[in-house]
Amino acid sequence: MPASQPQPQPAQTAHADADDAADLRIIASIKAGDSAGWSALVARYQDRVFATCVRMIHDREVAGDLAQEAFVKIIQGVGQFDGRAKFSTWVYRVTMNVCLSRLRSEKLRRHASLDAPAGGRAGGSSRGESLSDSGREREPGGRASVEADEERELVLAALRLLEPDQRAVLILCDCRGLAYEQIGEVLGVAVGTVKSRVFRARTALRDAVEQVSRERRGGRPRNAAGGSIG
Repeated sequence: MPASQPQPQPAQTAHADADDAADLRIIASIKAGDSAGWSALVARYQDRVFATCVRMIHDREVAGDLAQEAFVKIIQGVGQFDGRAKFSTWVYRVTMNVCLSRLRSEKLRRHASLDAPAGGRAGGSSRGESLSDSGREREPGGRASVEADEERELVLAALRLLEPDQRAVLILCDCRGLAYEQIGEVLGVAVGTVKSRVFRARTALRDAVEQVSRERRGGRPRNAAGGSIG
């Protein structure tokens, strides 16, 4: 496990700078009253926001609702965006806050259901969602493609077993490619804390991958708490 992320290459840095500049132009147009700025904003971020919600929640229907909630908050707050952080960082912070709030409320409801009288309905979602949704939409490929899809599904299934905070830091770091400094801004923690969380989360993910793999080889169903996550 490296102590820090590799330094970005010049081309990557230039691309990031161009993205930041494009964001600032869009924000400026919105503040100037240009309605086209809203469409540009949604077009730039709707896929990223939804993908983040899907990986956090593992239910496309619920993720869609949360992505919409996040965008409402983004639209309501964009006028107060002061540019002290990257706009993309702020978008991820809003999105993660929405997802983590949902996961924590789900966890509280599940704990409350344990104390419910016998025969009561347990809280949480009962939908059997899968994180391998994009894999289903692709055209069938060769053996290498199938194996890659199976490995991806295994990792995503293991990700579901992690605590929400661990899931969040891995998604921001390994899926969205944010630097430690940005992740710290999103989660409101110091860079050193981000590094330690990433290390612990990756360790937990490796353990979870082994657990899921063993259970699948043994033919034993995973205990996913009725489809709920958190």
